[in-house]
Amino acid sequence: MTSAQVVDLKGKKLSEVALSDAVFGIKPNMGVIHNALVRQLANARQGSANTKTRAEVRGGGRKPWRQKGTGRARAGSIRSPLWAGGGVPFGPKPRDYSITMNKKMRVLALKSALAASVEKLVVVQDFDNLKEAKTKLFSQVLKDLGHVGKKVLVVLDYACDACARVERAARNIDGLKVIAMSNLNVKDLLHYEVILTNARTLEAINTRFEATSKEKTEGDKPVAKKAAKVEAKAKAAPAAKAEKAPAKKEAEAPKKAAAPKKAAAPKEVEAEAKKPARAKKEKSEE
Repeated sequence: MTSAQVVDLKGKKLSEVALSDAVFGIKPNMGVIHNALVRQLANARQGSANTKTRAEVRGGGRKPWRQKGTGRARAGSIRSPLWAGGGVPFGPKPRDYSITMNKKMRVLALKSALAASVEKLVVVQDFDNLKEAKTKLFSQVLKDLGHVGKKVLVVLDYACDACARVERAARNIDGLKVIAMSNLNVKDLLHYEVILTNARTLEAINTRFEATSKEKTEGDKPVAKKAAKVEAKAKAAPAAKAEKAPAKKEAEAPKKAAAPKKAAAPKEVEAEAKKPARAKKEKSEE
């Protein structure tokens, strides 16, 4: 199990905190990280650029001069793309640049980014010693920790009053960004040189991603149960067919035995049965 050192605001080592193997101990999947980064950058694009074609530009309905005899080139509209103030051919139109990505891949990308950023992680016990929300005080904290002039990402869980003071004190420092734990993203984890957080927030991160990994394992159990049921049914099917086959044969046997009863009557009986009908016909004809 990996661990990280916990320091105070002066940079003095206090203890060690365990890092979850389900988050920081996995092998980073660089392909998924790349897909997540491309998605994040694409979704940040507005896609609101818009140009007008010659059909949308106002004016230009009248032919500027006659077709022949002027010595000038033929022209049908002053809003042609060849004219100043005319339309723009094949220009940008409003569009949606967003890319979709399923939840499991997003979680894996974030976990991979965290695992790849273990060396950049700096864990502070707490920020309670920061009594006032002043930029000067937080700049001194960065100086004591040895991260002056670096790009620092501060991750907070906003579960205490000190977190609000840290945000107000740090947001005016160049190259520093403060985000909530729920807003962790691949781009920031890869971009910043130092990830500064406290022990409480780190524990919350471990708990958050351990819960997702448990849900994944529990979600696979019903699938295994269904597969076992299908296998049991497949095994029971031949036996059931074997039991039904004799029953069908027994049911068909009486039918075959009863078949001779429905056999055709002898020709003599049929002739006698037709005689009365013929006599009646002869009487009616007379």
